[in-house]
Amino acid sequence: MKKIIFATSNETKSKRFSKGLKELGIEVLSLNDINIKLDVEENGSTAIENALIKARECYKKTNMPSMGMDDTLYMQNVPEDKQPGLFVRRVNGKTLTDEEMIEHYTNLVKEYGKEGRINCKWIYGLAVINEKGEEATYSFSKDNFYMVSSRSDKINPGYPLNSISKYKKLDKYFTDVTLDDMKLIELNEDDVIDFIAKNI
Repeated sequence: MKKIIFATSNETKSKRFSKGLKELGIEVLSLNDINIKLDVEENGSTAIENALIKARECYKKTNMPSMGMDDTLYMQNVPEDKQPGLFVRRVNGKTLTDEEMIEHYTNLVKEYGKEGRINCKWIYGLAVINEKGEEATYSFSKDNFYMVSSRSDKINPGYPLNSISKYKKLDKYFTDVTLDDMKLIELNEDDVIDFIAKNI
């Protein structure tokens, strides 16, 4: 089985594509799995640039196929100077805890939302480096959700915004969505999995 290192120590994120890639004969390992820490400055101006920074550093340290991912968040009606963009967890130079993130984003919804909700969009950047050091990048987005001003009583560690995000089609918190629900909303990332598999 082929192996690829996901340049993240976030266990929830590292498992995101694991099932689909495993079916294609590719095992995804996180930085924790190989006991490595990356010290990178994510100073790119786009999600793709930051994904490349992480993937390159991971490849440099491991000499194994590597991938990095970053994302940008846009919220409808929020002024440009308050848009999270690339800095979803960093606000005014401070890195927020999961609880602080929930508080910050519910406050944005209360201030700029309508009827306690705001339409949102994630734009993802993904970078893959194969064993020869060849690079490939891919961008994809999801706008099938909104954030709300009241929170779920559950938290997915590392993904605190799941506690205040709901799928438009279900009006259900991300934290409460079941496998059957996922089939209903047809949340499919086969295109991303195919991209990784083709470029590893």
